[in-house]
Amino acid sequence: MPDETIGQHLKRQGISRRDFVKMCGVLVGAMGLRYAPPLDESGLPAHLENVRGFTSAAFIADTLASKPRVPVIWLEFQDCAGCSEALTRSQDPTLVDLVLNTITIEYHETLSAAAGFQAEQAKQDAMKKYAGKYVLVVEGSIPTDNDGVYCTIGGRTAVDLLKEAAAGAAAIIATGNCASFGGIPKAKPNPTGAKGVWELITDKPVVNIPGCPAIPEATTGTIANFIVFGALPQLDSLHRPLTFYGHTIHDRCLRRAFYEAGKFAESFDDEGAKQGWCLYKLGCKGPTTYNSCATIKWDQGLSFPIQSGHPCLGCSEPNFWDGGGFYQGQSAPLDRPTITAVGAAAAAGAVIGVGVAAANRMQKTSAKVEKGG
Repeated sequence: MPDETIGQHLKRQGISRRDFVKMCGVLVGAMGLRYAPPLDESGLPAHLENVRGFTSAAFIADTLASKPRVPVIWLEFQDCAGCSEALTRSQDPTLVDLVLNTITIEYHETLSAAAGFQAEQAKQDAMKKYAGKYVLVVEGSIPTDNDGVYCTIGGRTAVDLLKEAAAGAAAIIATGNCASFGGIPKAKPNPTGAKGVWELITDKPVVNIPGCPAIPEATTGTIANFIVFGALPQLDSLHRPLTFYGHTIHDRCLRRAFYEAGKFAESFDDEGAKQGWCLYKLGCKGPTTYNSCATIKWDQGLSFPIQSGHPCLGCSEPNFWDGGGFYQGQSAPLDRPTITAVGAAAAAGAVIGVGVAAANRMQKTSAKVEKGG
């Protein structure tokens, strides 16, 4: 029932009000860390009447219950589907929770059961029915050379399909480095003329969620923020959400103490590497890479590349494939968020890991209860 509210949908599914508020308690913990609302002249959230309710699970529950499920159109162009694959591992909120409770995926080449003409017709119908209301998520870069012939779907170029879908979108999210900045397809010599979404769509705000792949919670969290608040989060100069990209990997790296002590691994198999020393001399791009890998991590907060012994490759930065070289040097300096903007997100970013850890504990507790433990 696409026209029912989220509350009506959950009630029909047998979800009690109490369970719904519990679910929102986990969600508000994450969103309180990740959402930086636009402020009015007094410095308060511009579109929230009850500031205390901003951090209230009950407020989130009331807001969600009265809103319709948000239609999502997900386009894939020059990509490996890695960001779609990563999305299925999102912990907070999970993809299952989003799809079953808060959004409706009207078109997704990888997840849709339909194919060919039926899938394309479903997308056209959705764009007409939900014009001005749907969220457009783009995965993969867009080729522009030779009239865009390097990526065509249903006989139409990626450029044409992107502009058509963007025209009726309420919000546009570019997930992954390819969609954000061109990614690997844009690497020198860039034979297809690959570009990021924001280079082609300039009349609407585009949120970049870069990474190779993007951290799934950054994508689902951004979608969830838009659903609840009806607005996009504050962005840095590269159009990335500040609460996910306001700090470098180096800022919160678990090997930071070794960096400060001047203890560096010189090779991947020396004694320093075995002791978990800093990987800076092995080309780690952590000091010049803005992302939340060190706090949110991957696989339900299990680990991230540096923790597992591999230096950061800088995959959330533009031109990361060419910049600095792998396993040597550093990426070239890039435009950074202003000090003021970073300060607005500092408190949030400092405890992102706490919210994810709380969600993990709740999930483990629920599992024990279900097993009778």
